[in-house]
Amino acid sequence: MKLDVRHLGRIAYPDAHALQETLIGERLADVQGVPDRLLLLEHDPVVTVGRSPRSEQRAELERVLAGTDCPVVEVERGGEATWHGPGQLVAYPIVYLAPGERDLHAYLRKLEDVVIETVGAFGVEGRREPGKTGVWVTHVGRPRKVASIGIAVRRWVTWHGVSLNVDNRLDHFQRFHPCGFDHDVMTTLAEVAPEAPMLEQVTEAFEERFRGRFGAH
Repeated sequence: MKLDVRHLGRIAYPDAHALQETLIGERLADVQGVPDRLLLLEHDPVVTVGRSPRSEQRAELERVLAGTDCPVVEVERGGEATWHGPGQLVAYPIVYLAPGERDLHAYLRKLEDVVIETVGAFGVEGRREPGKTGVWVTHVGRPRKVASIGIAVRRWVTWHGVSLNVDNRLDHFQRFHPCGFDHDVMTTLAEVAPEAPMLEQVTEAFEERFRGRFGAH
């Protein structure tokens, strides 16, 4: 498949969301002529709330995050609440799932494979945990989550995507239950890798593995 990759740097969540909306519209308007896209970026601090808890938990999130630099935003993806911010790689694939590829579970597993291969490039053994979307590692003798995945699909065009903790702060995660798990479930590549990688290195590795896994050029 033809893939247009855009490295956006640090961007506010509403701006990235609006860009996704624009690119989805373009892809749906001409699925044969417009390429798939992959947006690679960092967000300004934000907590996003997926379809699972929605508004009933938003008030509680806003309460526990009061006085911090984190707004709370409801979004279209699946899953529960998570944090995004500097030092975390966020990837938004805007990919048309052609007939014969319309298996969302298989698509999620491919995204997990991309992350597992990416962290493996830095000496970290990533894995799946049964019944849990995302990528996990072992740290201090217990399973810890290094990447979260939540997607949405509009007429078989995907959006939202992956957040991979590289060298970001973890204290905001500890204020709530990220993805419905314990407060301290999250870790970063910097914590578990033999040598802490730079975000730019991880971004490059992710793009390479994404292209390989999705057969993109």
